[in-house]
Amino acid sequence: MRFLYNISIFSYLILIRIASLFNPKAKLWIAGRKGVFQKIKLAIDTSKSNSSNSRLIWFHCASLGEFEQGRPLMELIKKQDSSVKILLTFFSPSGYEIRKNYSGADFVFYLPIDTQKNARKFIEIIEPSSVFFIKYEFWYNYLNELKKKNISTYLVSGIFREDHYFFKPFGSWFREQLNCFTQFFLQDEKSEQLLNSIGYENTTISGDTRFDRVFEISSNIQKNNLVEQFIQDKKVLIAGSTWGEDERVVSSLKLENFKLIIAPHEIDEPHIQSIILQYINSKIIRYSLANDQNIASADILIIDNIGMLSSLFQYGTIAFIGGGFGKGIHNILEAATFGLPIIVGPNYQKFTEAKDLIKLGGAFTISSVDDFQKTITLLNQPDVLKIASHISKNYVAAHTGASEKILKTAKL
Repeated sequence: MRFLYNISIFSYLILIRIASLFNPKAKLWIAGRKGVFQKIKLAIDTSKSNSSNSRLIWFHCASLGEFEQGRPLMELIKKQDSSVKILLTFFSPSGYEIRKNYSGADFVFYLPIDTQKNARKFIEIIEPSSVFFIKYEFWYNYLNELKKKNISTYLVSGIFREDHYFFKPFGSWFREQLNCFTQFFLQDEKSEQLLNSIGYENTTISGDTRFDRVFEISSNIQKNNLVEQFIQDKKVLIAGSTWGEDERVVSSLKLENFKLIIAPHEIDEPHIQSIILQYINSKIIRYSLANDQNIASADILIIDNIGMLSSLFQYGTIAFIGGGFGKGIHNILEAATFGLPIIVGPNYQKFTEAKDLIKLGGAFTISSVDDFQKTITLLNQPDVLKIASHISKNYVAAHTGASEKILKTAKL
């Protein structure tokens, strides 16, 4: 199985090299890894020459969502001991390109592809005192090398389901990856039960570190004068991380009652233009073209940049979070922490927070335009809106503290 795994890694590398000829993300994936070992070694050696006694802790995140889960833990470690060096790696360009200048880490790089040679070389260069993999990352060669060197390795905000290959009859080899973890910090009791059922007792239910992150965002928010001029005294629907089907549903909103902010998941020009075409009879403006003279008269504001969405929820009345008509919803906690009732599409079942909030009455699921309109009508009732808002805000506040729980157990 290890042979087959390594073959699959090399096959993936070949395929992504081919894809890089015409796919921008694949091109970034390849380009970002060129000369990466030389860059890492130079950065580490320079750091050691300046502060030879500092420990290095390695955090690995697949992409941007996992980064947001690892971020509160990184920042808490730095707060407790500023001499610690943090190295952050990403697998995906979606994470690296946006957070490559993140000031909370001392080093930020792409993760070299998971071969035996790369894993050995990478770990010999960085010499981590401990390692944190966020949520779903299981790279066999890296994990195996960390175990051989007896380096403490933790899974943060882990969540497991019965359909994962670890729990299948053919999953014995895959479970070898689990043997490499010192401790599993898990989001929920179900994940712990599943790991316990196959013999892993080194588990802690710490919760989801995203709650710490979104709570911090809401506590240290900055105002946006342009957005404040846009919303004036109207209700605001914020449609965040939307895809095409989400945008089609949201386009049925009656704008005489609302201002609408759309922050799509993809901000390429064809997608932005496809949104604009749905509102040819409305006053619409892109954030990049907005100013004090033109924004107040607009009914719809399109956010054509990455990174603003989490702070925009402070201005919302209701949030519609995209992805639910596709593979699965995006992060709803950024809206919940500001006390917004949340609307999502039908594909939310893999997300504990969505299931919880729908059950409690802070979130609502829809499967059609008709459902959407009925839900908006329901939330237009002041008492319903107030109760749903209260539920969302309290749900986040009640689930903070995962980062502190983790650091009480992890050996850094």
